[in-house]
Amino acid sequence: MKKSAFFVAMMVFGISLMIWAGVYSLRARKLKAQQAQANHIVLTKDGAANLGDGAGSSGETTAQDIPLKGKPAPAFTLVNLEGKKVSLADYKGRPVVVNFWATWCAPCKLEMPWFEEFRQKYQAQGFEILGIAEDDAGKDEIAKTAKKVAVTYPILLTDGKVAPAYGGVDMLPTSFYIDRKGLVTTETIGLASKDEVEANIKKLLGPDGASTASLSSALPVGPGR
Repeated sequence: MKKSAFFVAMMVFGISLMIWAGVYSLRARKLKAQQAQANHIVLTKDGAANLGDGAGSSGETTAQDIPLKGKPAPAFTLVNLEGKKVSLADYKGRPVVVNFWATWCAPCKLEMPWFEEFRQKYQAQGFEILGIAEDDAGKDEIAKTAKKVAVTYPILLTDGKVAPAYGGVDMLPTSFYIDRKGLVTTETIGLASKDEVEANIKKLLGPDGASTASLSSALPVGPGR
C-alpha cells in the first residue's frame, strides 16, 4: 500500500514538474519573441508599426512632421564623462550630430561605431558627434558601454531637459543633424542603414545641407530592456 502511494505521489510530482517546465519554456519563448520584435520595429510613413529587419528599413516623413527642420537647434550645456561642461555653442560653425542613445538600446550600440567611423573620416571638415545618454544608468555604466562600442566622441549625461527641448525623444536612437549655421537639417528616428547615416552626413557637410527625416527601427524610451 505504501509503495503504491509512493508511486502515485512520484507520478503526480513528475507530471507537475513537466507542466511547470512547459509553462516556463512557453513564457521564455514569448519573452524572447517580444524582445526580438522590440529590436526590429519599423515605423512606416502612415505611423503604423510593422516588423522589419532593422537597418536599412525606413520610411520618410514630410517636412511638417519635423518641427525643428530649418530651425536653430536648441542650445544646451551638459556634463561629459570627465565631469566637464560641454555646450552645443562650443561647436558653432561646425556640422554636428546630436545623438540620443541609452545603454540598454541595442540599435544604438550598433549605430554608434558607424558614427565613430564617420567622425574620423570627416573630422577634417569639422564634423562632430555629441552622444547624449538618455537613460538612468550611472556614469560608470555609461562609460563602460561607450568604451565597449569603441567610441571616442563626447558622451554627455542627460539632465532631463534637452530631450523635451528637441520635441521629446520617444524612440531611441534619435539623432539631429545640425549644419554650420546651427540649423537642424535632418532628424532620424531609429536605426537607419550605415549608408543612410553617411548620406545624411554628406548632405550635412554639403553647400545646402538639404535632407529629409527618416523613421526606422527603433526602441521605445524607457527602462525596459
